[in-house]
Amino acid sequence: MKSFSITIPDSKERLFVAWMKSISFVKKIEAIPDSDATVVITEDQKQEVNRRLKKMENLPESSLTWDEIEHKIKL
Repeated sequence: MKSFSITIPDSKERLFVAWMKSISFVKKIEAIPDSDATVVITEDQKQEVNRRLKKMENLPESSLTWDEIEHKIKL
């Protein structure tokens, strides 16, 4: 299966989506954020990241390096 990314004017979005839905072999239509769109991170998310970073600092053995994770995935 192939995926494509296209750019269309905002004013044509409804027309384009309707057109895509009318094509029987189109399996999924999903709008993705613009690459320069701002990502909003909530305070809860920031706190969770900080909690995990602190845990890694205090208990380094509780986390894995990327190389360790990659090795486990390949097994």
